[in-house]
Amino acid sequence: MTVSILVPSSLTREAEDKREATRKLGYIARAATIFRADRLLVYPDRDGETGRFDGGFVHTVLRYAATPPYLRNEAWGMRDELEYVGILPPLRAVSQTGSESNGSGSSRQGIVTEVGPEGRVRVNCGLQHPISLNVPPSMEVTEGERVTVRISSRRPVRAKLTDEPLPGLSVERADLSAALGREDAGVCIAASRFGEQLTVGRLETLAGRTERDGMTIAFGAPERGLPDILGIEASAVSSSDEADVQSSTEDAADDGVEPTADPGFDLWLNTVPDQGSEVVRTEEALFATLAPLSLRE
Repeated sequence: MTVSILVPSSLTREAEDKREATRKLGYIARAATIFRADRLLVYPDRDGETGRFDGGFVHTVLRYAATPPYLRNEAWGMRDELEYVGILPPLRAVSQTGSESNGSGSSRQGIVTEVGPEGRVRVNCGLQHPISLNVPPSMEVTEGERVTVRISSRRPVRAKLTDEPLPGLSVERADLSAALGREDAGVCIAASRFGEQLTVGRLETLAGRTERDGMTIAFGAPERGLPDILGIEASAVSSSDEADVQSSTEDAADDGVEPTADPGFDLWLNTVPDQGSEVVRTEEALFATLAPLSLRE
């Protein structure tokens, strides 16, 4: 099962300074990690960006947050966007903590620090020193490349390079429609206060689908929900009926207004149906949405 989270490039539009923007992004990365998301995708919302903290800033800070602590200095160095990353909450992702087991072990990210002769490389993977490993015949690696290292024992060190995807949270930039159209997108959900209210019965129906097919969940930005970002009338999604959305965009076209169609959600879902605050922040919405949707049958 693959879990993907979509957040807009305008995510930090209300932040007063870089420190506050960085802190907000830290909680986004933490929510994604707690609920074992595989991908955190930043989709463009240029009309909502304020210019100070655009999609490049959001993507960079989120990627830094998702990088294992033992690789951050080597992977990132000094960058202006990372001025306040010291306040990021630690993710402590279980896929990055290694293993003391002598059994099948665990996978960790590493960085190739040196390419040597006879198919051997030195890799920094968070152990006391970089380790020398054989490169499998099916792989080609270069200095500075991130690789997956499977560690079966740490005392003594027994490890090997694998061609598996990098473990942990992947942070990428993607168009909303492209992300929803991925082969492993699963059930595509738009989180919005205008969507269908999440109930026990609805959750029971969803649990089987998401456990089998995975899910992709999209969120909006502060003061700019998904209907605003997509140019869809809120009334068109209140029933989470795609036919209603299509009808609304056709009516807009008849009125001479250039519509933006629903990019392919299976349903619009309100996961805080009786919210006591006028505003639910995006990082709060992630926790409120991912918690119930992570339940199993």
